[in-house]
Amino acid sequence: MLKTWVVTPTCLPLVVRRCHVCASDRFRTDGKFRVNAHHKLLDAWLLALCTACGGTTKLTVLERTQVRSIPAESLNRMHDNDASLAAWLLQEPGVRRRNRIALDWDNAWRLDTAGSDHVDDEHRDGDANDAANGDEVLDVTVRFAARIPVRPVRLIAEGCGLPRAEVERLAAAGKLISAVRLSGRLSGDFTFLLKR
Repeated sequence: MLKTWVVTPTCLPLVVRRCHVCASDRFRTDGKFRVNAHHKLLDAWLLALCTACGGTTKLTVLERTQVRSIPAESLNRMHDNDASLAAWLLQEPGVRRRNRIALDWDNAWRLDTAGSDHVDDEHRDGDANDAANGDEVLDVTVRFAARIPVRPVRLIAEGCGLPRAEVERLAAAGKLISAVRLSGRLSGDFTFLLKR
């Protein structure tokens, strides 16, 4: 059976950066911007609060940029504290590199499987003749609504209701097939076949 699963963000990820006030290294942002004008030049920052002490840090979005070079829609979205713009900016490699930050996506995403695809207990046996017996083949395309780095084994385990060790055993037995490596992290679309 052909299925499409979607990895969807549920909130903005935590920002990994050392706090100058306390020993914490996690900041939470809710999409608030600060914009300053210097004659015809503009600076813009995304504000983030330390999860431990509440101290504020500014993540540089624009630095000494000509006002005319900024699209009016983007500027309006910053003035309106648009959370979707903040989400987009946090995923921009240039913004992350300029601010020397990383993103922590733990508990900030969910897997939408559009129904239950859990593997029944009776199909967990390692019968080598499963394909010959006409067992069902689950063909899944996993789509990412945002660039969220997740381990494919974790996604497959969660989507099928299996322990991760079982998913790894199925891959080793040739019952789980994918064109991508299942051992690393992915943030792009991929497909896999699971013989049940």
